[in-house]
Amino acid sequence: MLGLKGKSEAIVTVDNTAKAVGSGSLEVFATPMMVALMENAAIKALQLPEDQTSVGTYLDVKHMAATPVGMKLWAEAEIIEVDGRRLVYKIEAYDEKEKIGQGRHERFIVNGEKFISKASSKLG
Repeated sequence: MLGLKGKSEAIVTVDNTAKAVGSGSLEVFATPMMVALMENAAIKALQLPEDQTSVGTYLDVKHMAATPVGMKLWAEAEIIEVDGRRLVYKIEAYDEKEKIGQGRHERFIVNGEKFISKASSKLG
């Protein structure tokens, strides 16, 4: 798995701006949406058996530049460390002009059915 890469793309629309998602008051690409794009790139780096999936457990991200409505952007993720079921990624995001974000992300490989069962048990 070490070295596997994934990429995810999007276009900034009024629906994924800071103003629309409540993370700010301006119509620029929202930080939470950048994080989601980065996580999606990380997921795309993996090809797991049907009964397995991965869950995000840690993010350390900088959002370094604003991207206006109408601009294309993408995130890239690369697995840089594997420790059992724990995966560590280098993540970066870009728009058509520059790098807009970077950071580190961790995911754990889990059995999807067991994970949902445990989470659902909180309901009683």
